[in-house]
Amino acid sequence: MKKVLSIEGMTCGNCKKHVTEALLDVTGVKSATVDLAKKNAVVESDAPVADEALKNAVSEAGYAVTAISNG
Repeated sequence: MKKVLSIEGMTCGNCKKHVTEALLDVTGVKSATVDLAKKNAVVESDAPVADEALKNAVSEAGYAVTAISNG
Protein backbone atom coordinates (compact mmCIF):
# COMPACT_ATOMS: atom_id res chain seq x y z
CA MET A 1 0.00 0.00 0.00
CA LYS A 2 1.17 3.49 -0.79
CA LYS A 3 0.24 6.79 0.87
CA VAL A 4 1.31 10.35 0.16
CA LEU A 5 1.55 12.72 3.12
CA SER A 6 1.64 16.50 2.70
CA ILE A 7 3.95 17.86 5.40
CA GLU A 8 4.51 21.42 6.61
CA GLY A 9 7.53 22.75 8.49
CA MET A 10 10.39 20.98 6.72
CA THR A 11 13.11 23.40 5.63
CA CYS A 12 16.38 21.44 5.33
CA GLY A 13 18.07 18.10 4.91
CA ASN A 14 18.01 17.52 8.65
CA CYS A 15 14.22 17.94 8.64
CA LYS A 16 14.00 15.41 5.83
CA LYS A 17 16.10 12.95 7.84
CA HIS A 18 13.97 13.36 10.99
CA VAL A 19 10.71 12.81 9.10
CA THR A 20 12.10 9.80 7.23
CA GLU A 21 13.32 8.17 10.45
CA ALA A 22 10.02 8.89 12.23
CA LEU A 23 7.99 7.29 9.44
CA LEU A 24 10.26 4.25 9.21
CA ASP A 25 9.70 3.68 12.95
CA VAL A 26 5.96 3.20 12.39
CA THR A 27 5.06 -0.50 12.50
CA GLY A 28 4.30 -1.80 9.02
CA VAL A 29 6.11 0.93 7.06
CA LYS A 30 8.70 -0.62 4.74
CA SER A 31 9.86 2.57 2.98
CA ALA A 32 9.50 6.33 3.30
CA THR A 33 10.70 8.80 0.68
CA VAL A 34 10.61 12.44 1.76
CA ASP A 35 10.75 15.26 -0.82
CA LEU A 36 11.60 18.71 0.59
CA ALA A 37 10.69 20.57 -2.61
CA LYS A 38 7.25 18.97 -2.86
CA LYS A 39 6.75 19.10 0.93
CA ASN A 40 5.59 15.52 0.99
CA ALA A 41 6.48 11.96 1.90
CA VAL A 42 5.60 8.76 0.05
CA VAL A 43 5.15 5.85 2.45
CA GLU A 44 4.92 2.23 1.34
CA SER A 45 3.77 -0.72 3.42
CA ASP A 46 2.82 -4.35 2.92
CA ALA A 47 -0.23 -4.07 5.19
CA PRO A 48 -2.56 -1.19 5.99
CA VAL A 49 -1.06 1.46 8.28
CA ALA A 50 -3.41 3.83 10.13
CA ASP A 51 -3.29 7.45 8.99
CA GLU A 52 -3.31 8.47 12.65
CA ALA A 53 -0.10 6.50 13.31
CA LEU A 54 1.65 8.29 10.44
CA LYS A 55 0.39 11.70 11.59
CA ASN A 56 1.51 11.03 15.16
CA ALA A 57 5.00 9.98 14.05
CA VAL A 58 5.47 13.14 11.98
CA SER A 59 4.00 15.30 14.75
CA GLU A 60 6.36 13.81 17.34
CA ALA A 61 9.25 14.65 15.00
CA GLY A 62 8.10 18.30 15.09
CA TYR A 63 6.23 18.68 11.79
CA ALA A 64 2.61 18.77 10.68
CA VAL A 65 0.75 16.49 8.26
CA THR A 66 -1.80 18.59 6.37
CA ALA A 67 -3.22 15.83 4.16
CA ILE A 68 -2.92 12.11 3.42
CA SER A 69 -3.94 10.51 0.15
CA ASN A 70 -3.65 7.01 -1.25
CA GLY A 71 -0.91 6.87 -3.82
